[in-house]
Amino acid sequence: MNAATHPIRPRPDEAARLAWVDVAKGLCIILVVMMHSTLGTGEVLGGEGFLHSVVEFAKPFRIPDFFLLSGLFLGRVIDRDWRLFADRRVVHFAYFYGLWVLIQSAFKAGSIVAGAEGMSGKLAAFGFHFAEALVVPYSTLWFVYLLAVFSVVTKLLHRRVPPAALLLVAAILQILPTSGMPELVDEFCERYVYFLGGFLFAEWIFRFADRVRAAIVPAMAGLALWAVLEAVLVFTPTGIAALPTIARLPLVSLGLGAVGALAIVAFANLMVRAGGPVTAALRACGQRSIVIYLGFFLPMALTRSLIAKFNLAAPDLALGVGLASLLVTAAAVILPLAFERIVRGTRLDFLFRRPAAFHIAPEPARTAALRPVTGQA
Repeated sequence: MNAATHPIRPRPDEAARLAWVDVAKGLCIILVVMMHSTLGTGEVLGGEGFLHSVVEFAKPFRIPDFFLLSGLFLGRVIDRDWRLFADRRVVHFAYFYGLWVLIQSAFKAGSIVAGAEGMSGKLAAFGFHFAEALVVPYSTLWFVYLLAVFSVVTKLLHRRVPPAALLLVAAILQILPTSGMPELVDEFCERYVYFLGGFLFAEWIFRFADRVRAAIVPAMAGLALWAVLEAVLVFTPTGIAALPTIARLPLVSLGLGAVGALAIVAFANLMVRAGGPVTAALRACGQRSIVIYLGFFLPMALTRSLIAKFNLAAPDLALGVGLASLLVTAAAVILPLAFERIVRGTRLDFLFRRPAAFHIAPEPARTAALRPVTGQA
């Protein structure tokens, strides 16, 4: 846990070591987009396909691994002054959150202002909606919101609370039933332990990654064993309505999240060791993960609507839903990347790159700080 008190120092081969982080981020963001695309497509088409099983399999580790990766490099800035820290870990995420809440809301303005009378009433309804989004994480953007919250909470507590005690409390919060609480509280309790774990165990995770790359056969055997255990726990019912599978049970959920996050770390390192176009594609997605995360909602919705409107799904419902979900996922990943490349360096660059006017730390201080794992376009 010494990463909590000693920032990680880069090694000469850091560029190679960080390749696996981008690959892991790329895989996670694709799984996140796949989840939204698949569940939405299945609802529109009225059935389930093969990707529904993939989504269910990934549920225990998909978001935990993303948060673990996001906490890995927090140690590099957590002991900096509050101005620099806030620039990197609060203002950065707040900028993209606020901007894309407005963008997403603009596309949903009709439903947001429905029932309001007159222009003033519609503006008031929209303003209330935006104000509420500043308190309650909005739509798919809740992840960006929580990254800022997690960062601030960790900076406030890591020098005041022993790491073991802080981790224990975070684990207890994850185990407690919080589904009836406000969304921000519920998501905080369920996810914070993984972000904190990435921060506290960063040095150990990097050593684990090094060992995986040096011991390919044992790592592959361990991954195979994990995949079998994951599938058994995810698809074995409990008979309890609120907790339909063993994977949803308290403690089991926590364990699967932590072990699954490490499994993705191992998988990413094996992919880096193997190389090839798939690894390159995953790494490219990871390096632009925030671009995909911010922009996937529109191409996802449009592609899904076109498939439903023109009845493009295969005659076999299960196969049709699966193929349609795959197509929607691909569009939701590729199109934001293509759009970002088109607008890069233009006046629309602010959509994915925070302008200088929205920085609060001096330029030399900003460039001296190493980039965080998540949130850099």
